[in-house]
Amino acid sequence: MFVDTVTINVKAGKGGDGAVAFRHEKFVPFGGPAGGDGGRGGDVVLIADEGQRTLMDFRYQNHFKAKPGQNGMIKGMYGRGSEPVYVKVPAGTVVYDAETGAELGDLTQDKQTLVVAKGGRGGRGNIHFKTPKNTAPEIAENGEPGEERRIRLELRLLADVGLVGYPSVGKSTFLSVVTKAKPKIAAYQFTTLTPNLGMVRLDDGHDFVLADLPGLIAGAADGAGLGFQFLRHVERTRVILHMVDMDPDNGREPMKDFQQILHELGTYDEKLLHRPQIVVPTKIEIPGADERLAAFKKALADSEWAALPVMPVSNVTHAGVQPLLHKTAELLQAVVAADAEQAAEEESAEKTKTYTGPSAEPAFNVTRDEDGVYIVTGDRIERLAKMTNLDHQDSLIRFDRQLHGMGVNDALREAGARDGDTVMIGDLTFDFVE
Repeated sequence: MFVDTVTINVKAGKGGDGAVAFRHEKFVPFGGPAGGDGGRGGDVVLIADEGQRTLMDFRYQNHFKAKPGQNGMIKGMYGRGSEPVYVKVPAGTVVYDAETGAELGDLTQDKQTLVVAKGGRGGRGNIHFKTPKNTAPEIAENGEPGEERRIRLELRLLADVGLVGYPSVGKSTFLSVVTKAKPKIAAYQFTTLTPNLGMVRLDDGHDFVLADLPGLIAGAADGAGLGFQFLRHVERTRVILHMVDMDPDNGREPMKDFQQILHELGTYDEKLLHRPQIVVPTKIEIPGADERLAAFKKALADSEWAALPVMPVSNVTHAGVQPLLHKTAELLQAVVAADAEQAAEEESAEKTKTYTGPSAEPAFNVTRDEDGVYIVTGDRIERLAKMTNLDHQDSLIRFDRQLHGMGVNDALREAGARDGDTVMIGDLTFDFVE
């Protein structure tokens, strides 16, 4: 089964907790604090693997969790950091945050990696909190929580050239003629249920990957037929071969079919209409196809698509196949060169970007719920609460001092908090004290 979109859950490892310990050794009268730091939690990393062809495996395993870092130890010993968890995905996988829809990365090269959940750093042990005023601090940090998120994986085939058109126009047959691929071919519509790939090798040394995509029908961009499921694969292609059936007995009008497919491509993504395209009339060996081809060329010449090259082929006699392949390779070379130039310009523009300063967004927000509980939210303040070790009085005093320094206490007063009111920061709940 070909699966090209799945949603999975990933959770990085929590950092190890810092230790509170003291050095007690003979002949060392002023040993002092000796609690070590916790180890870093493991990351969850996606890695592109050219041996993978589908996302089918994620139907059976869709939860990936890295191990936490080891806690700090006595004698200033650090905890062991955890190894990352590597998850193999096919090359061509695009990664999105399932909650926000934001694109996290695009894995197009073999062995390319993407960290989708970052492990938490280890908490510091009390060895770091010694000061002249507090030579024996009972302060240590908990490990930072690892990132946890739900991500959507979309596989878009890495093909240079894509075959598009109505069902049964000869796309699969053409693929079998010009490559060694063996797609399913039959005399009924929707024979192709999954995309097929083949490698085209020309006598002049040029080669490219050709993709046979399932046939599109009217309404494909809105979910009709099989088209919507596989239209995303057209996005990867650099050149489109638009195949149009010239069989006079198929009951359809070539120009209407041509315009309908373009409408579906434009509805899905208007950029596809600006991609280099060759119009490929097929089945020209059938009696009566010549008249139909002439009428189609005339209608095309009178339309807005008159500039598109038209190269008819026969999958039976192989007429026109080699000129089409050479023209396709020529177009592809031009596109690759243009893409390389654009990438160089974007890289140069990225290097010249200026720093605009920190974001003006507030570090935290204070709200009051219907039960009268004051809720403080914000990534930094919530992380600080989770990393505070509540088992030691010194840590609580330090946490209160940090809240005061960040302006949380003043913000709570402005929001109407009074002595004894309940305040919640993440999972931590405490009473407000003036």
